[in-house]
Amino acid sequence: MIKIYTDGSCLNNPGNGGWAAIIYFNNEVKKISGSVKDTTNNKMELMAPIKALQTIEEKQPIEIYTDSQYVRLGITDWVHKWIKNNWLTSKKEPVKNKELWIQLYDLNKSHAIKWIWIKAHAGNILNEEVDLLAKQAAESN
Repeated sequence: MIKIYTDGSCLNNPGNGGWAAIIYFNNEVKKISGSVKDTTNNKMELMAPIKALQTIEEKQPIEIYTDSQYVRLGITDWVHKWIKNNWLTSKKEPVKNKELWIQLYDLNKSHAIKWIWIKAHAGNILNEEVDLLAKQAAESN
């Protein structure tokens, strides 16, 4: 089982952003992060699981922990409605960050993923660590 903790950060929204993931697999820990100029927090929240999943080559059961309901609900529920409605929201507006949602959706289909929401800043050590990594990435711009 692979366990992944993800987070995104934006110094201002929009502004300089960062994403991070901590990947646990076979008793090994891999930390990845990156930064983007002139972005949004939601884009960074999406980039974290995308980049993490892109590092996984073979199909394995995966648990992804996120403190973003936007990401968890988006990939487990909303995306199916958006696809059915030709990438329009229930208000008939274009889905924001469509290109990232498509990437995440495709990656999600190629793995057996369980998406788990965890409360932010509630003492979960791994969530706090990935939050700090994302903030540091955002500040590195």
